[in-house]
Amino acid sequence: MSLFRVLLAIIFPPLAVYDRGCGSILITLILTGIGWLPGVIAALVILNKNS
Repeated sequence: MSLFRVLLAIIFPPLAVYDRGCGSILITLILTGIGWLPGVIAALVILNKNS
């Protein structure tokens, strides 16, 4: 997990997980729509899980 990805996950979470698959993008996009913090947490978990 690079520093660029972490910053991107904080700024716009769905863009940080664009190469992890459509499901990851959808989950992160929905959670970001609900609230910014759940989207950030989901993006960081997805990035950490697949690194």
